[in-house]
Amino acid sequence: MTIVITGASRGIGAGLARHYRDRGVEVFGTSRSPAADIELDVTRPASHTQMAEQLQGKVVDLLVCNAGVFLDKGNDIETGYGADLWAQSFATNVTGVFLSIQALLPHLRRAPAPKIAIISSQMASSEQAPGGSYIYRASKAAVLNLGRNLAADLKDEGIAVGIYHPGWVQTDMGGQAADITTDEAVAGLVDRFAGLSLATTGVFETWDGRAHPY
Repeated sequence: MTIVITGASRGIGAGLARHYRDRGVEVFGTSRSPAADIELDVTRPASHTQMAEQLQGKVVDLLVCNAGVFLDKGNDIETGYGADLWAQSFATNVTGVFLSIQALLPHLRRAPAPKIAIISSQMASSEQAPGGSYIYRASKAAVLNLGRNLAADLKDEGIAVGIYHPGWVQTDMGGQAADITTDEAVAGLVDRFAGLSLATTGVFETWDGRAHPY
């Protein structure tokens, strides 16, 4: 089994990579650092091309699209949410996910039961909209929509797509006041990925297996 995890230098991505490696799974973790298994800037199309070339001939069983940013945390509606933050956030959280999937589709198609896991957030939900964090919420809602549509288009190819809320996790992004540890989030997500199939493709679930409101 071979897994590719974007944004694997820290937090949930690093935790997932460590978990799978400890169980003997071949993992390629990406980050913008040259020290990564694969150096990848998800906002740059050429970087995705280089990733695909580096993995040439590989069968990818699971692609975890985890790379993401939360640039508008604490912004004020009167003076914040600059256009540059919108562009940077969508380039990473939405376009970057699509480009990662697009680049590795040939590798996924070689697998017997390929899966794509997209890390979104409970903040993607339109039914649960308490306000604030407009850019992050909008980008995570967009990637949820992207995942749902990819699930429809890729089902006939035998590729299952799941979208997940990883929990409010004690990472640099989530902060130390968050509800769960990285290890708890990782354990739950691993179970969700294992249960993903063509029968459940398009699912939007929480880390602990609950269906999440759209």
